[in-house]
Order: sequence, then structure tokens, then C-alpha cells
Amino acid sequence: MSTVVDIASRVSDADEIAAGLMRRARAAQEIFAEADQQRTDEAVRALAWSLYKPEHARELAELAVADTGLGNVPDKIIKKQRKTFGTLRDLLRAKTVGEIERDDKRGIVKFAKPLGVIGAITPSTNPGATPVNKAMMAIKGRNAVIIAPSPQGYKTTAKAVEYMREGLTQIGLPADLVQILPAPVSKETTQAIMEAVDLVVVTGSQDNVRRAYRSGTPAIGVGAGNVPVIIDETADLASAAQKICASKTFDNATSCSSENAVVIVDAVYDAAIAALEKAGGYLVNAEQKTRVVGELWKNGKLNRHLIARDMPILAKAFELPKEAEQSKFLLVEETGVGKAYPLSGEKLALVLTVYRASDFAAAADTVRKILDFQGRGHSMGLHTTNMDRARQLAEELSVVRVLVNFAHTFGNGGGFDSGLEFTLTMGCGSWQKNSISENLNYKHFINITHLVVPIPEDKPSEEELFGPHWARYGR
Repeated sequence: MSTVVDIASRVSDADEIAAGLMRRARAAQEIFAEADQQRTDEAVRALAWSLYKPEHARELAELAVADTGLGNVPDKIIKKQRKTFGTLRDLLRAKTVGEIERDDKRGIVKFAKPLGVIGAITPSTNPGATPVNKAMMAIKGRNAVIIAPSPQGYKTTAKAVEYMREGLTQIGLPADLVQILPAPVSKETTQAIMEAVDLVVVTGSQDNVRRAYRSGTPAIGVGAGNVPVIIDETADLASAAQKICASKTFDNATSCSSENAVVIVDAVYDAAIAALEKAGGYLVNAEQKTRVVGELWKNGKLNRHLIARDMPILAKAFELPKEAEQSKFLLVEETGVGKAYPLSGEKLALVLTVYRASDFAAAADTVRKILDFQGRGHSMGLHTTNMDRARQLAEELSVVRVLVNFAHTFGNGGGFDSGLEFTLTMGCGSWQKNSISENLNYKHFINITHLVVPIPEDKPSEEELFGPHWARYGR
């Protein structure tokens, strides 16, 4: 009986906390809803600067590593500034107030309206960058946002929110446009916010994604990553290896867009391995592979003490020689895919699985198997000079994004040489039961009113529409 009472008490407390946050958010958002485009963009800039500001970016990067133990400070600084800068570029180019689109031929004019209050669920892997990224998009739509962070990254997120609130106050807007759940964050308070807001946007655990979709509130969630990339016989091997190394090692592989497997066609296998080793990879032998697998997974789950850690820590845990400790990432050869082969899944560590394929068709088949096991819908990459092959993969594979000749992490979530929107939240479509199959962007944070006026009648004849059917099958 006491357990039931305790649960009921926690739920009641959570509802009260959520109600208080919502009251403040509603009051702030009602004021901000009247802002014009210039004022809205001023607010977006203020949030961006609160993280991009060099001393803030460094402080939050250091705090994130100390707070979570994940990643490394230099890359987190780059991530915070690069993602914020790129997202600000995208947002300042968009119109989200008043008339945003006109189609005179169809007699339709579109007007943007706020959604209201956004619930942003954020992960421990990016406790500083993701909250600000989502808040910028929410504010671009003239919404308020309540952030529910991972408990593991709470200190970092709380400091990021503090800086965002200071930025809003500085320009004369209500600080309560951006709020955070009070510590300690629990499943009950996170659930209460999911149920209270007007839209939930979830990045992080699949448990949170599923609970968001069950909350009764419109929700946008993401799927698990497990990016495979192909190196075919036409690729520039040195360039491919350098890009894979840069992407794989960035922030110690915390990104869901980090390469998890490379599939190399047989004709260039040895040369590609040599290029990857030259770029900084260390190829483990069969005996070492056993230790890698045995330590990286414990009881069927990734060892949280080894994910997103520096190479010296991994080398020591895997009992690898000094040469491995001085490398940038590990290469581990594998032949199978599925539950019995954990290396075929997402690793969130400086470990890259390597497959040999007899030819491009076999490589594509291996990638399909990897995605079917884990990461279907997310993304994959190809290093090639044959664009017909890229088109083939895009037509045939169940993924939202196919990146060609990219350092995957730097193109998948938006890049200055990539047309994809800058984001830290990537939808995977119905393949992973997500509501979007694109990068999260400002369009997901606005309602649209359609003004419709009469146009010249656009009514084709029956012959135009049914003619082909009649000709083949009769009337």
C-alpha cells in the first residue's frame, strides 16, 4: 500500500511542478506572441550568443565533460559554437511571423502562428548544445520552451538555461520563455511536462521517445543511430579515411551520426585499411577483438564506463599495446550482423567495425542488414566517384539521409558544405516510428493559417482523368 501511496504522491508533486512551469511559460509566451520578425530574430540571436560566446562555450564544455564523463572539451567547444552558428544562419534566413508564403496561382497565402509551449527533452550526450539548439528553434516560432534534461547532464543544462534567460532579460523579454525542470529530474516530472505542453520534442533515450508519443501531446522523436558507410573501388581512399577519422573521433563518438561500421569492397580492402591506419586507426587482432567485445558490452549492454572515452582509457581497458593507446580510434574486423554480433550495432565509442564485401552489391547488402538490425531510417554514407551508386542506395535503402563523400558527423546534422538543416535532432521516419523524416527545423515549431481566395476553375475533364483506365480496361 505504501508503494502505491508513494507513487501517487510523486505524480501529484510532478503535476504541481509542471503546472507552475506552465503558468509562467504561458504568461511569457502570450507577451512574446505579439513580437514582429525583427524582435523575434533579436531573441534568437540572444539565445545563440548565450552559448556561442567563447567563455560560455568553454565553461559549458568543461562542465559537460565533468558532469557526464562523455566526450572531450575541445570538440564540445567546437560543437557548441558550430551548431549554434549554423542554426542561427538557417533561422535568420527564415520568416516565421505574418505572411510567410504566397501562391497566387492557387489563391493561397500562408501565415505563421506560434504553437505555444514546447517541451524539450534533452540527452546527456549534448547537455549544453541540444537545449540551446531546440530553444532557438522554439523561440523562432514565438513559443516558450520548458527543458527536461537528462539527470546526468543537469548541471550543464541548468547553466545553459541560466545563460539563455540572462540573454532574454538583457533584451527586455521575459526570462520565462526558457525554463528548466527543477532538480532532481524524475520520470514523473518529465512525464507531467510531456502531458502539459503543446508539443514535445525528444532527443535521447528511446524510452523517452516512446513515452512522448504515448503522452497524448503531439510529439517529435528521434530513432537510434548506427551509421554504416561504404568505401567502393572508385573512392579517393586517403580522403575517405581522413574524413572517417575526423568524424568518428569527434567528441569521442558521442554523436548518433558517427560512423559505426565501414564496409569496404574487396578490390581496395587492403589499401583502404592502410589508409585508415595512416589516418589514425589501429587494427586489432583476433585475440584483442575478444577483449574489446568483452569489455565494451556488459550483460548485453554498452559499458557506460567506456562509451565516449579517450583512447588511453579504452586501450587500458582492452589491454592493448602503447601503439593502440596513441592511435585515434580502433578498427575491428567483423563478418556477422545481428544480436550475436554486438559490433554490428551502435557503439558510442572510438571503435569502428570493418566489413569486407566482394563487390558493391554485396556492400549494399551488408549495409541493409546492419540497418535492419539497428539504425534503420537514420542514415548511411558512401565514399565513391560513381554518383549512380549513390542514387541507387537512396532509392533502395530505408534511410532518411544518404551522404556522399562526407565526414558523416559534420554533414548529417547540417554543415556549411551540406544542404541539410543544422540540428541536433534527426528524424528517422516511420522506420523508427518517428513523426518526421527530416532534420528538425523551425518549420516544426509553427502553426500555419491558410488564407484562401477563389481562383479560375481548375476542373479537368473525365477523359483526362479516367482516359488511360478506360483505354486499357474499358468503362
